[in-house]
Amino acid sequence: MNPHESDVHTISPELPAMFDGMKLAAVATVLYIIVRCLNLKSPTAPPDLTYQDTALNRFLLKSCPQLTKEYIPPLLWGKSGHLQTALYGKLGRVSSPHPSGVRKYLPMQDGATATFDLFEPMGDHRTGDDITMVICPGIGNHSEKHYIRTFVDHAQRDGYRCAVLNHLGALPNIELTSPRMFTYGCTWEFASMVGYIKRTYPQTQLIVVGFSLGGNIVCKFLGENRTNQERVLCCVSVCQGYSALRAQETFLQWDQFRRFYNFLMADNMKKIILSHRHSLFGGSSVKMIDADLSRLYTATSLMQIDDNIMRKFHGHSSLKEYYEKESCVHYIHNVQVPLLLVNSADDPLVHDSLLTIPRTLAAKKSNVIFSLTLHGGHLGFFEGAVLFPQPLTWMDKVIVGYANAMCQWEKQKPPCQSAHLSESSCTKEKA
Repeated sequence: MNPHESDVHTISPELPAMFDGMKLAAVATVLYIIVRCLNLKSPTAPPDLTYQDTALNRFLLKSCPQLTKEYIPPLLWGKSGHLQTALYGKLGRVSSPHPSGVRKYLPMQDGATATFDLFEPMGDHRTGDDITMVICPGIGNHSEKHYIRTFVDHAQRDGYRCAVLNHLGALPNIELTSPRMFTYGCTWEFASMVGYIKRTYPQTQLIVVGFSLGGNIVCKFLGENRTNQERVLCCVSVCQGYSALRAQETFLQWDQFRRFYNFLMADNMKKIILSHRHSLFGGSSVKMIDADLSRLYTATSLMQIDDNIMRKFHGHSSLKEYYEKESCVHYIHNVQVPLLLVNSADDPLVHDSLLTIPRTLAAKKSNVIFSLTLHGGHLGFFEGAVLFPQPLTWMDKVIVGYANAMCQWEKQKPPCQSAHLSESSCTKEKA
C-alpha cells in the first residue's frame, strides 16, 4: 500500500466538513447583514401622532384612516429607508400615469419667468365645490417627475384641480430669463402661481401641498403674510427639514450615509446650474465667472454650492444669513390654517434632531398635526405585500384623504363654523 495514499485517506474526511462549516458561516453572515440592512425585524405600526385634542382634529383623524391605521411597507425591502429613498429617486413610481395639463408662463418683476402646469379635475369634487391643489415639488423637481404625476392623477380623479410649480431652472427645456434660479426658501414663484389661480378661479378654495424642499417653501409662504392664507383650507407638508441652518451640520455626517446623499444632490445641482450657465453668469465679469465656476466644479456638498452660488441670487451676505432667512422654522408658527406635517423616522436626509421642530409646534398649536411614520424613507412611502409595491403610495393616499376630510368639515359647517377658529371659540362641540 502506498504510504502517501494512506495519508490522504486520513485527512480527506475532515476537509469537506471544514468547508461546509465555512459555507454555513458565510451564509449566516450574509443573512445577518441582509436582515440588518433591510431592517426586516422592525415592526410595522400606525404613524406616531402629535396633536391637540380638538373637535377638528378628532374629525380629521376619524375621516382620514391612513393617519391612524398601520402603515405596511413591502415586506422584503420596504423597511429600509435607503431602499425606499433610492427607489423613489431612480424609479419614481410604479406604472406612472401621464396626466394632461397646460403649461402657464408668468413674468416676474425681476425679469424671471415662472412656469407651472395646470391640470383640470377629471370629475366633480365630492362636496360639489371648486377646490384647487397648489403643489410645490422637491429640490430641482417639476411637474414631469414620476411622483408628481402619480399624485396629480390621483388628486384629479378625486375632483381636484392641480397647479404644479416648476422650480425656476429645473425644466431642461425652459431657458431662464434672468440671472436667478430657485433657492431653498424663495417663495416668489409659488406666490405668483397662487395669485394666478386666485384671479382666474375666484370661487376656488386652495389646498396647499409641499414635498421636501417644497414643504419648506409652502410653509414659509403661508407664514410670511396673513393674506397668503386667504381662501386656503389647509396645508400638507411631506418630508421637509424645517431648518437649513440646523440641517447643514447633519448633512456633513456619515450617519445614515447623509454625506453621500449630500454629494449626490450637490452633483445634481451642479448639472442644473451648468445647464443655465450663460443666463446665470452672462452679465458678470470674466474673472468672476471663472471664480464662481471653479468653486462650483470643486464643490462636494450642497452647503458649498449654496455659499458660493445660491445665496448670491438674493444678496445674502453669508451662508448663515441665507439659511436663517429662507427656512420656514421662523415663519411656520404664523400659519393659522390646518397644517399636516408628515415625516418618516427612517428618512436618511432628515436627521431626527430636526423633528423636534414639528413635534413642538403640534404640541403648542391646535391647528397642527404631526405624523411620524416608522418607515417610508424620503418621499418613498411605498405600500405592498411582499416584493412589488402598489402604484399609489401611502403618501398619495394620506394627502388626498386629509384634503377630503378638510373639505367635508368645511362643507358641513361644524359648530366652530371655520377651521381657522380655535377650539375655545366654539359654543358647543360636534358630536
